Amino acid sequence: YVSVAYSVVSLLISIHCIILFMSLSLNRCNGLRECELNTQGLIQINTANYGRTDKTTCSEGRPSEQLQNTNCYSPNALAPVSKRCNGLRECELNTQGLAPKDPCFGTYKYYTTNYICIPAETSVTCHGGYSYLKCENGKIQINTANYGRTDKTTCSEGRPSEQLQNTNCYSPNALAPVCEGKNSCSILASNSVFSDPCVGTFKYLYISYSCVSKCKCDCTEQ
Repeated sequence: YVSVAYSVVSLLISIHCIILFMSLSLNRCNGLRECELNTQGLIQINTANYGRTDKTTCSEGRPSEQLQNTNCYSPNALAPVSKRCNGLRECELNTQGLAPKDPCFGTYKYYTTNYICIPAETSVTCHGGYSYLKCENGKIQINTANYGRTDKTTCSEGRPSEQLQNTNCYSPNALAPVCEGKNSCSILASNSVFSDPCVGTFKYLYISYSCVSKCKCDCTEQ
């Protein structure tokens, strides 16, 4: 897993999944922090917290009274980070608004995220096209899926600028249960299948999935 800590004063956090099943501990209070290793995987957020659990992380230049509360936790920190980052190879977030409430007033807080990088396939299909998923060995297991828009560049060619501005567009029905457990399947990326989560935005279907095999064990008594 990878653990990243960063303070609320940083404008952006950057989570890069270029590492597969290796353990790192990274602290970052300002700006961006990248994990620059050369094996690939997709992000799966395990835990996230906005608060303070020790007196040393992100403490430089802070008054002592802002560092004393080390039992500061936010119960709402996991969902927004998971929503934006799960299933991506790299993820960059604006920290403003990730935790809507202050869990400990007067304490200088930071974000801590623990995540692993899992092996998986990805499929990106622009609105109106078909997404084809296939497992040569094993069955399809959907890791994460979204029909909407989370950046301004994917499926942007030839589209008016106003159709690309909303990068907080998610569909709650995009888990593609029709594909789960199959060797292959196809899904139409359209409002008729997933409904329209953001009217006026040109959308695409993003899916990350794994091919899972059931192993048989032959046991012999000796």
